[in-house]
Amino acid sequence: QVQLVESGGGLVQAGGSLRLSCAASGRIASINSMGWYLHAPGKQRELVGTVGVGGRTNYADPVKGRFTLSRDYAKNTLYLQMNSLKPEDAATYYCNATMRPDGSNYYVEVWGRGTLVTVSS
Repeated sequence: QVQLVESGGGLVQAGGSLRLSCAASGRIASINSMGWYLHAPGKQRELVGTVGVGGRTNYADPVKGRFTLSRDYAKNTLYLQMNSLKPEDAATYYCNATMRPDGSNYYVEVWGRGTLVTVSS
């Protein structure tokens, strides 16, 4: 079974920084894309950004210039560096990945359980 585990959330003041991590584990043959999504109370889940196999990144407009994705392919880990945090960034952040389990010919979409980010004004 493959899974994603997020870490790094917490409470930070507006203008501060946090670094989220997402580690993929299990019997993984390969990982295609990885990304982060956020879910704020009363709103739908939204894209934060994704990183493709070749390292190409895609960011949602509200986080461009403030958030940076990086991926450690050897460790199957995705990072999200969040700078200049705003109160509206507060949400539960979920990691997502498209992975092919070892022994399977198919890719599956996997979600982590989320990590909470709180930003005080």
